[in-house]
Amino acid sequence: MSQSLTQTRYTISEVEARTGLTQHTLRWYERIGLMPHVDRSHSGQRRFTDKDLDWLAFVGKLRATGMSVADMVRYAELVREGEHTMDERRELLERTRREVRSRITELTDALAVLDYKIDMYAMKTVSGKAQQ
Repeated sequence: MSQSLTQTRYTISEVEARTGLTQHTLRWYERIGLMPHVDRSHSGQRRFTDKDLDWLAFVGKLRATGMSVADMVRYAELVREGEHTMDERRELLERTRREVRSRITELTDALAVLDYKIDMYAMKTVSGKAQQ
Protein backbone atom coordinates (compact mmCIF):
# COMPACT_ATOMS: atom_id res chain seq x y z
CA MET A 1 0.00 0.00 0.00
CA SER A 2 1.40 3.41 -0.91
CA GLN A 3 2.20 6.14 1.62
CA SER A 4 -0.52 8.38 0.22
CA LEU A 5 -3.19 5.77 0.82
CA THR A 6 -2.16 5.14 4.43
CA GLN A 7 -1.48 8.76 5.33
CA THR A 8 -3.89 10.41 7.78
CA ARG A 9 -6.18 12.93 6.11
CA TYR A 10 -8.03 15.73 7.85
CA THR A 11 -11.13 17.62 6.82
CA ILE A 12 -11.13 21.40 6.91
CA SER A 13 -13.23 21.24 10.10
CA GLU A 14 -10.64 19.00 11.75
CA VAL A 15 -7.83 21.35 10.70
CA GLU A 16 -9.79 24.29 12.07
CA ALA A 17 -10.12 22.48 15.42
CA ARG A 18 -6.44 21.46 15.49
CA THR A 19 -4.95 24.80 14.42
CA GLY A 20 -7.43 27.41 15.60
CA LEU A 21 -7.48 28.87 12.09
CA THR A 22 -10.95 29.44 10.69
CA GLN A 23 -12.14 27.63 7.59
CA HIS A 24 -12.31 31.02 5.90
CA THR A 25 -8.63 31.64 6.71
CA LEU A 26 -7.62 28.17 5.48
CA ARG A 27 -9.45 28.72 2.18
CA TRP A 28 -7.89 32.18 1.87
CA TYR A 29 -4.40 30.76 2.49
CA GLU A 30 -5.00 28.30 -0.32
CA ARG A 31 -6.43 30.95 -2.63
CA ILE A 32 -3.49 33.37 -2.22
CA GLY A 33 -0.90 30.62 -2.63
CA LEU A 34 0.22 30.43 0.98
CA MET A 35 -0.83 26.79 1.26
CA PRO A 36 0.70 24.21 -1.01
CA HIS A 37 -1.71 22.20 -3.12
CA VAL A 38 -4.31 20.64 -0.84
CA ASP A 39 -5.61 17.28 -1.99
CA ARG A 40 -9.31 16.79 -2.55
CA SER A 41 -11.54 13.79 -1.96
CA HIS A 42 -13.53 12.28 -4.82
CA SER A 43 -16.39 14.59 -3.78
CA GLY A 44 -14.16 17.69 -3.84
CA GLN A 45 -13.65 18.13 -0.09
CA ARG A 46 -10.25 19.35 1.01
CA ARG A 47 -8.12 16.66 2.64
CA PHE A 48 -5.20 18.00 4.65
CA THR A 49 -2.18 15.89 5.64
CA ASP A 50 0.19 15.98 8.58
CA LYS A 51 2.61 17.76 6.26
CA ASP A 52 -0.03 20.45 5.69
CA LEU A 53 -0.47 20.80 9.45
CA ASP A 54 3.30 21.18 9.86
CA TRP A 55 3.30 23.86 7.16
CA LEU A 56 0.44 25.71 8.89
CA ALA A 57 2.36 25.61 12.18
CA PHE A 58 5.38 27.12 10.39
CA VAL A 59 3.21 29.80 8.79
CA GLY A 60 1.88 30.58 12.28
CA LYS A 61 5.45 31.16 13.46
CA LEU A 62 6.11 33.42 10.48
CA ARG A 63 2.95 35.39 11.32
CA ALA A 64 4.15 35.73 14.92
CA THR A 65 7.37 37.30 13.65
CA GLY A 66 5.34 40.01 11.94
CA MET A 67 6.34 38.83 8.47
CA SER A 68 4.06 40.35 5.85
CA VAL A 69 1.58 38.15 4.01
CA ALA A 70 3.34 39.08 0.77
CA ASP A 71 6.66 37.79 2.12
CA MET A 72 5.01 34.62 3.42
CA VAL A 73 3.45 34.00 0.00
CA ARG A 74 6.82 34.69 -1.65
CA TYR A 75 8.47 32.18 0.68
CA ALA A 76 5.80 29.58 -0.18
CA GLU A 77 6.38 30.22 -3.89
CA LEU A 78 10.13 29.74 -3.42
CA VAL A 79 9.55 26.45 -1.60
CA ARG A 80 7.39 25.21 -4.47
CA GLU A 81 10.04 26.26 -7.01
CA GLY A 82 12.54 23.85 -5.47
CA GLU A 83 16.00 23.60 -4.01
CA HIS A 84 17.58 26.16 -6.33
CA THR A 85 15.75 28.85 -4.30
CA MET A 86 17.32 27.92 -0.96
CA ASP A 87 19.62 30.96 -0.88
CA GLU A 88 16.72 33.35 -1.49
CA ARG A 89 14.61 31.57 1.16
CA ARG A 90 17.46 31.77 3.65
CA GLU A 91 17.91 35.50 3.00
CA LEU A 92 14.19 36.12 3.50
CA LEU A 93 14.31 34.27 6.83
CA GLU A 94 17.55 36.01 7.87
CA ARG A 95 15.99 39.42 7.14
CA THR A 96 12.96 38.47 9.22
CA ARG A 97 15.24 37.28 12.04
CA ARG A 98 17.05 40.65 12.02
CA GLU A 99 13.71 42.45 12.23
CA VAL A 100 12.56 40.21 15.10
CA ARG A 101 15.81 40.80 17.01
CA SER A 102 15.42 44.54 16.53
CA ARG A 103 11.86 44.41 17.88
CA ILE A 104 13.00 42.28 20.82
CA THR A 105 15.59 44.94 21.65
CA GLU A 106 12.96 47.69 21.44
CA LEU A 107 10.56 45.70 23.62
CA THR A 108 13.29 44.88 26.14
CA ASP A 109 14.04 48.59 26.45
CA ALA A 110 10.34 49.39 26.84
CA LEU A 111 10.01 46.65 29.46
CA ALA A 112 12.89 48.13 31.45
CA VAL A 113 11.12 51.52 31.51
CA LEU A 114 7.87 49.88 32.62
CA ASP A 115 9.68 47.93 35.35
CA TYR A 116 11.35 51.13 36.56
CA LYS A 117 8.05 53.04 36.70
CA ILE A 118 6.26 50.15 38.42
CA ASP A 119 9.03 49.94 41.01
CA MET A 120 8.79 53.71 41.56
CA TYR A 121 5.02 53.46 42.10
CA ALA A 122 5.48 50.52 44.45
CA MET A 123 7.99 52.48 46.55
CA LYS A 124 5.81 55.63 46.55
CA THR A 125 2.71 53.66 47.47
CA VAL A 126 4.54 52.17 50.45
CA SER A 127 5.76 55.60 51.56
CA GLY A 128 2.35 57.17 50.85
CA LYS A 129 3.47 59.53 48.07
CA ALA A 130 2.16 59.33 44.51
CA GLN A 131 4.17 60.13 41.36
CA GLN A 132 3.34 60.39 37.69
